[in-house]
Amino acid sequence: MEKQFTVGNFDTILNEGQVWQMGGFPLPDGSFWTFREPNATVIVRNGILYVRAPLSRSNDKIQFLDNAKHMYYSVENFPVEDDQEISFELQIRARTQGTAPNDLYDGFVSLNLMDFSTGAALDFFVSNDTYASVYAILPFPGVTVPEIDTTRHFCIFKEDTNFKQREFNTYRITYNRGTDEIVFYVNGEEVRREQRVPIKFNGFKIALGIMTEKDISPEGSTSLHGQTVAAEWTPITVTYK
Repeated sequence: MEKQFTVGNFDTILNEGQVWQMGGFPLPDGSFWTFREPNATVIVRNGILYVRAPLSRSNDKIQFLDNAKHMYYSVENFPVEDDQEISFELQIRARTQGTAPNDLYDGFVSLNLMDFSTGAALDFFVSNDTYASVYAILPFPGVTVPEIDTTRHFCIFKEDTNFKQREFNTYRITYNRGTDEIVFYVNGEEVRREQRVPIKFNGFKIALGIMTEKDISPEGSTSLHGQTVAAEWTPITVTYK
């Protein structure tokens, strides 16, 4: 039987822990790295979350912490069991200033579905002129990735430009635990299908982020040069089948 939920309530965004909380990861020294840009402007209007942030935060040692600049996690985790299928759908608009043309990873808006029990991450990354679907199993800090018979850690990006640039587009990610398939859709059209997923994902936190994706160099972070990213997200529809 199909069940459907809406995750939004962005008017509560300042009440951390009610529906949304700032994302981040614990550090080996016992402290916590929070994905929060200090000069971000946050607006909730007509049920849509708008965040505009001049990028300023970086980490010279841990790639995950350097990538995410400002990010909200859903308080609720959405489990998936047995032969269930789960889908997440929303609209995203990305507009950036000061980012390199045709370089998605210089500054973008994200939808991230993260399974902290396996290291799974299923994402859409969106910039002014390009979007990418992302399929990954990652060594998140503090997360033990299960042993598998293939490459244990990977992150596979697939870029495309066939969407409405700088406008709202509809993004959906579907995971079927019974068939071990992941399907990505943009504006109702299938744009990617991954089969034979090597592990069973157990559930997902929703994350909404402003990010970069630039490799740390021997001298430290390379992700900042004065970019500004403006992000808009509609509420997310979660569907179980």
